[in-house]
Amino acid sequence: MSYIKKIDPELFEIIKREQNREHNTLELIASENFTSPAILEAAGGIMTNKYAEGYPGKRYYGGCVHVDEAENLAVDRLKKLFKVEYANVQPHSGSQANMAVFMTFLSVGDTVMGLDLAHGGHLTHGSPVNFSGQLYNFVNYQVDELTGRVDFDKVRELAKKHKPKMIICGGSAYPRFIEFDKFYEIAKEIGAFLMADIAHPSGLIAAGVHPSPVPYCDVITSTTHKTLRGPRGGIIMMGKDRENTWGKIAPKSGRVKMISELLDSSVMPGIQGGPLMHIISAKAIAFGEAIKDDFKVYANQIVKNAKMMAQEFIDMDYDIVSGGTDTHVILMDLSNKNISGKAAEKALEKAGITVNKNMVPFDKRSPFITSGIRVGTPAITTRNMKTDEMKKIAKLIDMVINDPDNDDSIQKVKSQVEELCESFPIYEGISH
Repeated sequence: MSYIKKIDPELFEIIKREQNREHNTLELIASENFTSPAILEAAGGIMTNKYAEGYPGKRYYGGCVHVDEAENLAVDRLKKLFKVEYANVQPHSGSQANMAVFMTFLSVGDTVMGLDLAHGGHLTHGSPVNFSGQLYNFVNYQVDELTGRVDFDKVRELAKKHKPKMIICGGSAYPRFIEFDKFYEIAKEIGAFLMADIAHPSGLIAAGVHPSPVPYCDVITSTTHKTLRGPRGGIIMMGKDRENTWGKIAPKSGRVKMISELLDSSVMPGIQGGPLMHIISAKAIAFGEAIKDDFKVYANQIVKNAKMMAQEFIDMDYDIVSGGTDTHVILMDLSNKNISGKAAEKALEKAGITVNKNMVPFDKRSPFITSGIRVGTPAITTRNMKTDEMKKIAKLIDMVINDPDNDDSIQKVKSQVEELCESFPIYEGISH
């Protein structure tokens, strides 16, 4: 950061403070992770200078020979990683990837089914404050109140009643495996498209520790950070490309367009202009890292860590939604601890532990307060922490939640957190 320090010392100090914060705190937000130094370098590298509207070989600007190489490399690696026929690496985020899919497969006003936001879904799965809920007629399915899992009898019932054009499976706070095969059966029964949003478990899927959506889903979206541990961005994939069945033809030749062509057009020029070539280059590195054997070891450890931490919480009388986890996500209902998610988040942050408040199924509190918190293990697993550390972290969290207003106790926890973090540096050789 020598250039930043020289040119903009004010911003340098802000970045330095964030670097110190990340080093000295336990990052337990399930959607966050730490990239490799190589990804950081690419994300801040020279590719940021190049405009490249269009796609490799079909750009609207000259001078794209090398950014074409980078994008093709990212696409080829992504196809290999997930064993898919089509991949688009240009979406700036998972939300934009979802928007591009909706624009391709749906018309405004079409009926869609997605997991209720309060039950673990995502804003783009039909929340009324999001474009998805404003442009499309969303019908939300929920989890079972007793099990905390998707009730497929009720999903089937809703699907038969409302006849959605598309069903979305996946979410942002669902701790169990996404059962793509069961969603596929229902979608097939009613003739609906099936979309998988794997933003959270994508790294686990790539590593083979979570079932794959590829054999079952018409289209797949994801972010590239979270468990995949790349830069923040989005992707779209299809296991098999095919001709569209809704009348989209090439204007000059009259041939039926492939769905891949429609998806590409929905991304650019549909919702985006120039792709972020520095981020696409960083995505290429991330996909290359995820193909390696040590990534599989990492992904397996994420799940081991989450299972251990969840069990520790259960042993300490915490209400864990669905009774545990299959993934990196632990969703905790704090109602029996007499503390809101918001208050728990604030107290834990004072202690150097970062989580996020989160609604739990059938939550009686508002989204701004919530009855729960969401805990995730990707980032601390990247720091090479294992199950022994998970036991320690669970106990530290418990100390804070049981006495959230005791500043002395919180400071003692913070000291232990900093000591633990010092033993597991994020970036070796980088000062903090």
